[in-house]
Parts: sequence; C-alpha cells; structure tokens
Amino acid sequence: MTTAFVTDLEKIQTLLSAPKNLSKPNTKWHSAFVTIYCYRTLLSHFKSILLPSSTTTENNKPKMLSPSSSYTVIDLNTDHSFTVSQTTLTNLVKGKNVETLQTLGGVHGVASALRTDIQNGVKGGDGDDDPDDVLRRRDAFGSNTYPKPPTTGFFHFVIEGFKDPTILILLVCAALSLGFGIKEKGIKEGWYEGGSIFVAVFLVIAVSSISNFRQSRQFDKLSQVSNNIQVDVVRSGRRKNVSIYDIVVGDVVWLKIGDQVPADGLFLEGHSLQVDESSMTGESDHVEINGDKNPFLLSGTKVADGFAKMLVTSVGTNTTWGQMMGTISRDNNEETPLQERLNKLTSAIGKVGLAVAFLVLVVMLVRYFTGNTTDENGNEEFNGSSTKFNDIMNGVVDIVSAAVTIVVVAIPEGLPLAVTLTLAYSMKKMMADMAMVRKLSACETMGSATTICTDKTGTLTLNQMKVTKFSLGEELMEQKPHASSVHSDVLQLIKEGVALNTTGSVYKSKSTNLEYEFSGSPTEKAILSWAVLDLNMNMEELTQSSTILHVEAFNSKKKMSGVLIRKKANNKIHAHWKGAAEMVLRLCSKYHDASGNIKTLDNDKKLVFEQIIKGMAASSLRCIAFAHTEVAEEGDRGNQKVKEEGLTLLGLVGIKDPCRPGVKKAVQDCQNAGVSVKMITGDNVFTAKAIATECGILRPDQDATEAVIEGEVFRNLSDEERLKRAEKICVMARSSPFDKLLMVQCLKQKGHVVAVTGDGTNDAPALKEADIGLSMGIQGTEVAKESSDIVILDDNFASVATVLKWGRCVYNNIQKFIQFQLTVNVAALAINFVAAVSAGEVPLTAVQLLWVNLIMDTLGALALATEKPTMELLDKPPVGRTEPLITNIMWRNLLAQALYQITILLTLQFKGEAIFGVSPEVNDTLIFNTFVLCQVFNEFNARKLEKKNVFQGIHKNKLFIGIIGITIVLQVLMVEFLKKFADTERLNWVQWGACVIIAVISWPLGWVVKFIPMPERPLLSFLNMKKQ
Repeated sequence: MTTAFVTDLEKIQTLLSAPKNLSKPNTKWHSAFVTIYCYRTLLSHFKSILLPSSTTTENNKPKMLSPSSSYTVIDLNTDHSFTVSQTTLTNLVKGKNVETLQTLGGVHGVASALRTDIQNGVKGGDGDDDPDDVLRRRDAFGSNTYPKPPTTGFFHFVIEGFKDPTILILLVCAALSLGFGIKEKGIKEGWYEGGSIFVAVFLVIAVSSISNFRQSRQFDKLSQVSNNIQVDVVRSGRRKNVSIYDIVVGDVVWLKIGDQVPADGLFLEGHSLQVDESSMTGESDHVEINGDKNPFLLSGTKVADGFAKMLVTSVGTNTTWGQMMGTISRDNNEETPLQERLNKLTSAIGKVGLAVAFLVLVVMLVRYFTGNTTDENGNEEFNGSSTKFNDIMNGVVDIVSAAVTIVVVAIPEGLPLAVTLTLAYSMKKMMADMAMVRKLSACETMGSATTICTDKTGTLTLNQMKVTKFSLGEELMEQKPHASSVHSDVLQLIKEGVALNTTGSVYKSKSTNLEYEFSGSPTEKAILSWAVLDLNMNMEELTQSSTILHVEAFNSKKKMSGVLIRKKANNKIHAHWKGAAEMVLRLCSKYHDASGNIKTLDNDKKLVFEQIIKGMAASSLRCIAFAHTEVAEEGDRGNQKVKEEGLTLLGLVGIKDPCRPGVKKAVQDCQNAGVSVKMITGDNVFTAKAIATECGILRPDQDATEAVIEGEVFRNLSDEERLKRAEKICVMARSSPFDKLLMVQCLKQKGHVVAVTGDGTNDAPALKEADIGLSMGIQGTEVAKESSDIVILDDNFASVATVLKWGRCVYNNIQKFIQFQLTVNVAALAINFVAAVSAGEVPLTAVQLLWVNLIMDTLGALALATEKPTMELLDKPPVGRTEPLITNIMWRNLLAQALYQITILLTLQFKGEAIFGVSPEVNDTLIFNTFVLCQVFNEFNARKLEKKNVFQGIHKNKLFIGIIGITIVLQVLMVEFLKKFADTERLNWVQWGACVIIAVISWPLGWVVKFIPMPERPLLSFLNMKKQ
C-alpha cells in the first residue's frame, strides 16, 4: 500500500507541539484541536473499510483495497508555520552547535526557514502586503517576555505589621482586658476597653500596610519602565526603534557598542564584534563573534566592541536569560544611607521611650499595690487580701497597656515610613520630570551634591546636528557646492568616505515619495543627510560598488573610524578615515584642493588647516575631517588593518549642535545652589570653550589657563598637581572616559559629593565611581544605564538640575517630619511621665495614644513627605555628608513647641478641673483634645523650618490640606460620638473654643521663635567638647 499521508516531519512537529508560552487553558484547547483533527483524518482514511456500502461488491463480496486507495493530505502549511522548530532553534544557540547550524544550511538557511529577508528583515512596516507577519511569529514562537515572580501581596505587609513586638504586647493586653472586662461587666459593657485597643491597633496596622503596599506597587511599575529597552531593528527594509518586548523570532537587529543583546540569535554581518558574556558565563574576557567559528549571540549579554546585524532565533522563556529572569525578583528592600541614619535615630529615641515607660510602669504598680490609687467612686483600688483577683488583674492590665502604649508613641516608627513615602513620591514625580531613579539612595544623595561633571553633546546641546560649513583644501566652500566648483573625483571620494565608513543608514520608501529617513548617531545622521541632500549621494549604489574588507570602529580613544574597501570596478584597495579633525590631520601628509590636485601638506599648510579648524570650533561647530589613501595589494590579507599613515586630506565639515534652551538658567541655578558645574567633552578645546561660555559654565572674563584643560594634559599631571587643579577646572576638552574617572576620583578625595553624566560604555567606570551616576536615556548605551543610579530620559541638563532640586526636597521633607514627630514624642513622654509619677495615672489612655500615633506616624508622614520642591531649596548650599540630621534650627523649633505643649497640658492636668469647673473625665478629654489639636496646628509650623511664613504655597499641596481636614473630622468624631471607644466625654462650644485657642497659639509662638539666631556649629558638638 502506498504512503497514506503526504506531509513533512517538521510540519507535523509544528502541529503537535504546543508553544511553551501558552497559558494552561490555551494548551488544553490546542491538545483538543490536535486530537479531533487526527481522529477525523484517520476516520476519512478508513471510511471505505468501515462503511458497508463502499466495502462490498454487487455480489456482496468484500472489496479489496486498491493500491491507489484514497488518502487524506493534511495541509500543515498554515499561516503561522515555519520549516524549523522552536526546539531546534533553542538548542542550536544554547549549545552553540556549529554542526546543527551547517545541517540547517548555515545562518542563511536558518533565515530562509524563518522566512526572513536578511536585508529587509521581517514584514512589519507601514503599507506592507503582509502586516500580520509579526503577530504570526509571536503566535508561533512566543513573545519576548518572561513570567514575573509573584509580587508581594497586601497580606504580607499586614503580617509584617503584626511582627512588631510592641504591637504584639498591646494585643495581649487588649485580649486580657477584653476577657476580664466581659467577665466583670458582661459582654454588653465589658468589651469596650479591650475591643477599643483591638480596633485602634488594627487601624494603625491597616493604614501602614496599605501605604507600604502602594509604595511596593509603585516600585514595581518603575522596574517595568527601566527594563523596557529600545532596540534597533530592520522591518520591511526600514530601521526603526521598537521595545525589547516587541522583538520576534526572525527579526534582524542592529547591535552597536554598549547594547544589550535582546534575544538569542545568530551573527549575520558586522565587524570587530566582541561580546561581554560575564552575565551568563561568569567569564570576564570578551568573546569574539563572527560568521565562521562563533556566530552565536546570547540574550542578556553586552556588546563590548564593534557593530553587527543579528538574526533572532529565540525569545522570552526559550532563552537562558528569559528563564533566569523569570526566577529573579526585584529587591525593593534596599536601605538608603538616610534610612540607615533614621533607623539609628529611631533606635535611640525608642530606648529613651522604653526607659520612660518602664519608670511609669514601676511607679504606677508601686502606687497601685500600696493603696495610693482610687477608683471612680473614690475607693482604694487595692485593699490587700480583700481585693478580688479579677480586680487586681484588671488594674495591672490597665497599667501595663498604658506603659506599652507610651512605648508605641515614643518609638517613631513613622520615620522609615516617611522616608519610603517621600522617596516613592519623589520617584513618581521625577519620572514626570524626565528622570528615572534606578537606585533609591541616589534620590537623597543628589541633595548633597557639590559638583556635577556633565557631557556636552546632547546634555548641554540639543543633539540635533546639521552640517553648516564645508572646507575643501584651503577654501571654505558653499554648504551645497556646485558641480563645477569641486572636481568630480574629489566629490566621489568624499561620497565614498561618507557612504562606506558609517554605522548609519539611509531609507527611502519605494511606494511613496516621502523624504529620506536617516538613522544612526546624531553625528552620522548629520553627515549622511548632508551627503545625500546636498551632494546627491546615492548610498545604495556606492555600497554595492565596493566590498568592505576591514572596519576600525570609532572609539573614544582614537576619536575616528576607518574602513578598508576593495572597488569592484578595478579591484583596487582603498582606505577611508573619518573623525575629529585635528586627529585625522595628524595622519595626513597630502591634501586635495577643489580642482582635484594633490598637494603636499607641510608644517606651514598644517597651520593653515589648524586655523580653519579653530575658526569652526570658535563658532561652536564640531569639526570632522575626511581622509583617504590607496593601499597596495598584499599577499596575506588575514591580519591587514586600515592604513593610518600617509593619508590625503579630502575635506572638513563643521557640524552645528545648538545649546538647549533653558540650559544657561539651569547651570546658573546649580551655581547659585553652591554646586560647581564642570563640562567634560571629547570635542576640541575651542569648541568646548565656545559652548561652555554660551552655557554659562565659563564666564567671558574668566582666566582660561586654569579653568580649561585638555584630557591628555590632565592625565599627565602628577597626583598632587591634579588634586590641586581639579577644583579650579571648569572645562576638560579632548577627554577620554579615563580622564573623566580621574577627575571624579580627585574631586572625591577633596571631599566633594560628585554627580557625573555619561552615555557611552566606556563611561561605566566613572558612573560607578561617582556618588551619583546619571546616564542618558536617549543616547545612553545599556551598559551606561546599568552602571548609573538615575537615567535622564530626555538627555537634558535642565533635568539634571531638577534632580538636584528633588534630592534636596527629599532631605528637607524628612527633616520636616523629624521635627514634627520629635515634638510629639517629647511632649507625650514628658506629660505621661510627670502625671504618672505625681498623680499615679496617665491622662491619655491606650486608645487615645494609639490615635495620636496614627496622626503623627502615618497621616503626618503623608502630609509632610509629599511637599513639592521649591526654588528656595536652591538658595542654600549643599548639605554635607557628615552634617547632623537634626540641625540647630530644628532643635530650636521642636523644643519651643514641646515645652509649650508640656506646660499647657500639665497645667490642665493639675488645674484644669478648677479652671473650667469640670469633672475629671471631661478634664481628661480636654487634655486629649488639646494635645491632638496642638499636633494639627504644629503640622503647619513643620512645613517651613526657617521661613516665618508657614502658609506659603499651601494651596498647591492639596494632600496636606486634605489630611488636616480628615484629622480634624476624625477628632470631632472621637470626642463627640465615640465616647465608649475613645473613653471621652462630649465637650461644649466653650471648651472646644478653649482647645482651639490653646492650639492656635503654636502659630505665633513658631513665628517668634524663628527670630532667635542659632550658631552654625551643631549643638551636640558642644556637649562632646565638654566631655573631652
């Protein structure tokens, strides 16, 4: 019998294998579909045997199956099928299996199996005849995403809240109070006290858990944004940027120095490609990737040198990187230096609170067991053996819960919460201000920055480059030269030098008459657009007319790139160089004039060209030179490099990159804030000086001999001389990344807090060495971004100044909250301690103290930690590394308010009943109400540490106003409607008025206190001197 099924084994495998990234329901549907499909096929094939009508002859004899019996051909060539399986592709790159690659027909065979056009990429551009190609590939091979580990749930934070020892002790006290209360007074009346403590504790935990949960979600969102890398791909012949998550199998991806390899793939074409595989293999040596021996590229690795095009073969969880990332969760528990300092402060305050609470506990227990306490009816609470056990336990539980609650109020657990809140809030707002925080500590460290070392291109300038001057020989030509003014041979050589020695590309849609699209770095795009639009260069024609033999990629040391080519027309070999004008000029011994004549470039002529370069640089132009030479054929071409000597200068172009609007003001703001701004650039010294003067980094009358230096000169100074000159330098020209690193190290040795901007792979050491590394979001490589603390999304220096403002705002907001909280702590501890020692009772109950704790810890943190930055923050010098968190000004403010509150509340404690003519219960409510309102009004004072007008800008902070309003409403509810819960009595209008007047006095008091001058030296340092 002939073959029953005509099909291809690869296609059967495609049908039977469910993609790994399908969800469970989809996998079940896939299995059901395969089962039904195979069943129908078999049924169709054996139909003639199973049905009598077709299996018998006219004489009812069984009919023999004919050798050419009918069969069913399954058409597996569906829209989403490809002639290579995902398993084969995955194992191919993971195992770096050269034999399997050869079996598949090499890289070109794999591309063919994936239906990818190596030159034009997959179909996915505008106006394609097959716009669904990308979707089909995603369905067949999966998306370039990986399953995220489970995020921290809300109940995790609730459980964390219950782990607090003081909360656990309070819950035990509440349980005991509840038990004894119900036993003594019955369930109807006996649950109030214990139940109130339970409710108050749960309320405190709920509010803090919700707050922590929201911040966790905020950090997760920021993590998603930071992982969303933009990748350069070719689709429908057009280079475009897409998200790393949108990469599909079959995509052709462009890779350059500093890029992260976005998926597993194969090397298509390129030059000098070296990859850092340390993230995958742990090996620090760079691996050379080429088309012969090692064409395998692994996802997650970094391009260390060269450039290339790759063919994507596996994405998402089909790559080792994807599988590994799916098991790694982001650690949001990073403690910043400020949080560590606050934890120490919290611990110190907590110890004081614990000591006070212990004293209160001892005093109250002694007074209770010596019969010095009375109940509501004036009877002694403890009367020796005649007192019931239940009564003794009730009394002891009340005393213990009061003491524990003092500890709860004394321990300022709101401080870490305030830091988390203000950091999360500032991170969210900074995203809107074009700065993405990768490392939390950078937020606060930036507030202490004393020096910013910034790049020029794209940071101080717009990075929108355009060729504005063109010099050929000793003459300055028109930007768009006439054909008659320049010899055709010279023009042809310039065009070849542009078209063949570039990492950029030119695209023009064949279907429409749209303008050209240029891709690559801003410099490459400027030169390509000039050559295409002004010189009428045909990029495609030139690239097809020559074969590239070797490429010297641009690097920050040489500051130029070269290419060795063989012309197909005459088989001659030529070398082309392009780069920084003075660097290229050094390699030239001849030059072309406009007429095509080759002339000798002696020292006198070199001076002429140097003057032309200086003239362009003085006009803030970046000067690029083109040079060329013909190379003699050599027998061994294996190790040939691009010839670097005896070159002929073709011409010079001046590229204009205008300063960013607003950058001068941003630089001035930084300088007014006591922050020195230094420009470190690869451009020549004249361009650097012109731009620095335009931006305000250099003053026109400033002495350039000390303020301006070249990288090579700085590098060759002695260590002592470098340290001496580092602070005075404003501009470093022709610098390498190593020079930038040296500058950072010198400044740090001098005690500066240094922020550095960087965009290149070689900037990584300086970004890591700096206190705050600022990478560029547009031009920055992935290596630079990973080495940085903050990514400036729009590459704008004004955003760096904004980050500085936010850094100071974070620090300032924390100080405001510390002042507010310590005022409450000092007042609450003093009142309860004095009352307990003298009267044997505490005026504030456990529930009332927990309510105060909620006001100052959570609501207070929300109100004060979310103040927006103001320009006045930049009027003060930077905060030093070692300056105390609690300044003299803060001590002055908080001690004045705390002493006022203690005086008023102790007066109410001992004389309140007589003054107002009220019962002890109403007096206790007056004390509680006055204490809370004092904190509410003092919250306004905390908004401004030094300024006397505490209401300035208050209308802009709606959250602050809302929290104050909520606090007052809840306080009214506590006093007037929750008598049994809060152990309060209702107050009349006169009593409410008295409470408000007492609290309002804190405003004029705060205003008067700010007239008291304070020494700059920290107060605590005087105590240390006395000890010595």
